[in-house]
Amino acid sequence: MVAAGEVFDEVGYEAATISEILKRSGVTKGALYFHFSSKEELAQNVLGEQVSSFPEVPERDLVLQKSLDEALLMAHLLQREGGDAIVRGGVRLTVDQGAPADSLDRLSPMRGWVERNVQMLEKAKAAGELLAHVDLQAAARLLVGAFTGVQVMSNIMTGRVDMPERVVDLYRHLLPSIAVPGVLVQLDFRAERGAQVHAAAMELRRRGELAAAD
Repeated sequence: MVAAGEVFDEVGYEAATISEILKRSGVTKGALYFHFSSKEELAQNVLGEQVSSFPEVPERDLVLQKSLDEALLMAHLLQREGGDAIVRGGVRLTVDQGAPADSLDRLSPMRGWVERNVQMLEKAKAAGELLAHVDLQAAARLLVGAFTGVQVMSNIMTGRVDMPERVVDLYRHLLPSIAVPGVLVQLDFRAERGAQVHAAAMELRRRGELAAAD
């Protein structure tokens, strides 16, 4: 899956070949086809993994801080150095429009991100962190849509090197329209926070894997 993510990220779905994925992964064709019957099925799994395997970040006193931390974590995972190839590949597959013969389901992962944000905003509302007028579905769609655009722009302009800063810009401008002022002033908008969030999330994942192995 990691090799597939790398190839899909670099060249997109249409130009990706099974032979290149096999060369990167070091597995045999038989082993690959035992798990995935086609390039399309492999790509669909990479598409789904970006949501289903997204690492958990530590709980925070403020739900909106956790929301911002998840965005900063995503910015870190999208980096070519020290990031996550499956996440990068999944995002590339999601935003690529595809050829007419391309039957990949891009709707499900996008809906997954929207639903994840809706659930986060529901918790924030229950905690009294949101303004009374906020439409949770609309706010979630806006956050996902804006993040998608920001990562595309960052990728084009800097290869996503400035992604943490662009995420901070996004949240600094969007959160004042949904967060109560008393919560807003407590949020940590530092871009460098992303590296700390990533380290904490990877430690949580490691502990979870160890617990599952016991």
